[in-house]
Amino acid sequence: KGLITKQEVRAVSLARMQLRAASRVWDIGAGSGSVGLEAARLCPQGHVWAMEKNEGDVEIARRNVRDFGVSNHTLVHGKAPEGLDTWPDPDAVFIGGSGGELAGLIAMILGRLRPNGSLVMNFVTLENLATATATLQSMQEQGVSWDVLQLQAARSKPILHMHRMAAENPVWIVCARKAGGEQ
Repeated sequence: KGLITKQEVRAVSLARMQLRAASRVWDIGAGSGSVGLEAARLCPQGHVWAMEKNEGDVEIARRNVRDFGVSNHTLVHGKAPEGLDTWPDPDAVFIGGSGGELAGLIAMILGRLRPNGSLVMNFVTLENLATATATLQSMQEQGVSWDVLQLQAARSKPILHMHRMAAENPVWIVCARKAGGEQ
């Protein structure tokens, strides 16, 4: 159903999260769970808390968690920000979907993010990009730095006895970093 974050976008997003072996990670709008599952594998002493609002997607993500055999991943069926107050403060957060609560989620997450933590968001719509950048711009005086990367990949596809390149849709990767002291 197009829920999976494409491999190239996932790799860049995970790299921008700057995960460590013991990182605490939030995956908001988890979809099929691809980013959170990769994060769990990259953080063997850490933990990933994931939230997805769509019941069918939660079932797909649960199946993927089971199939990948990760034990440091907790999946919750719910709509953020409800329930996030019970999760421990994160080192890194990925937002793949916001359920229309983007500006509030960004503010709440940056308030909870541990020092030097990273917030990485993927967007395919201009409206979500605009909301995210406006929200982050208003928070720069609070020690938040941010940038935007547009990523577009193309994959080879057969055509007759040859191959052509077929472009994937572009994705904006918005990365915010919270200034901080010692961890």
